[in-house]
Amino acid sequence: MKPATVSQNFDDSTLHGGLTPSDALVAASPLTPGASLFDACHVGVVLRVVLLVQAVAGVGAMFGTSDPLDWLLRFSLLTGGVLPATLAWLIAVCAFKARLNRLQVPGQWLAGTVLGAAAGLYACGLLALMGMLPIAPWWASGAAGVLLSALVLAGLFWRAKARTPAATAARLAELQSRIRPHFLFNTLNSAIALVRAEPARAEAVLEDLSELFRSALADPAESVTLAQEILLAQRYLDIEQVRFGDRLRVQWNLDPGADTARLPPLLLQPLVENAVLHGVEPSASGARILISTSRHGSTVVIKVTNSTPAGSGRPGHGLALANVRERLFLLHDVQAQFRTACKNGLFQVRLEIPL
Repeated sequence: MKPATVSQNFDDSTLHGGLTPSDALVAASPLTPGASLFDACHVGVVLRVVLLVQAVAGVGAMFGTSDPLDWLLRFSLLTGGVLPATLAWLIAVCAFKARLNRLQVPGQWLAGTVLGAAAGLYACGLLALMGMLPIAPWWASGAAGVLLSALVLAGLFWRAKARTPAATAARLAELQSRIRPHFLFNTLNSAIALVRAEPARAEAVLEDLSELFRSALADPAESVTLAQEILLAQRYLDIEQVRFGDRLRVQWNLDPGADTARLPPLLLQPLVENAVLHGVEPSASGARILISTSRHGSTVVIKVTNSTPAGSGRPGHGLALANVRERLFLLHDVQAQFRTACKNGLFQVRLEIPL
């Protein structure tokens, strides 16, 4: 079955133009049950680690200084050794992540702190080479590297540990959203009504429903492609098309160049479901839904837009949107954005993700 297409173009290009987004996100890390202690290859993690180490260096520079200018000079000198060493530690952890993850947890901690000690000695060597240290404090530098690396590893450890319950909670929310009893009831009734008149169409409806269940109940994956998410959303809309008929008018504007972008599994479908629930169901005349994807360099923009009944503002309690926002927060770092906007009878969810 093919989703219905709006006869006229559904222009939503200016929806976000003059409107402050009602929600925005710039966020954190991958969602996977087998979370890794060494998931440090993300922009946000690198930024936080650098800021942490620089903050410690800034506090350390306060000792033995008499005025702010003296502190700034000392801090600048320390940065010349601390920053390259910090980046070297992050690069090493990222480069050897696969091997380090195969170690037992004690071995991972040992390897991380040994790399930290090496980074501390590297910083000390850089400062000594530049003639900024009258006496090179090798032992103190190595110990500082061990301490800071242990602190960073502790943060990564607790973040990795937190992913399993976060993934479980998100999974339960997905299942509750996907397998709503009245959706199942309506779908089966639609299939029963079609069995005699249009058996092939009834079979297609049941196949689409089976695929939705299979995807919802499959073992959770870290991410899937946008193309896979679009196919699943099309199956969902095929089912709802049988129920709503001409009241559900769908337009797809898809950019093939965006198909390889990665999303958390079952992320697009609840956005489409939300558009049906709050756009089509409450309106006697139905609603229009536009799903568009576009690639802009290394960024992919995904928009789900629906018309809303007259006089309605932003409907619902935002639970599905909160779930999507949280899961996007867990998968992508500072490279992702999540925004919603409502204007001129249109409600839009806009996602920006890295390619």
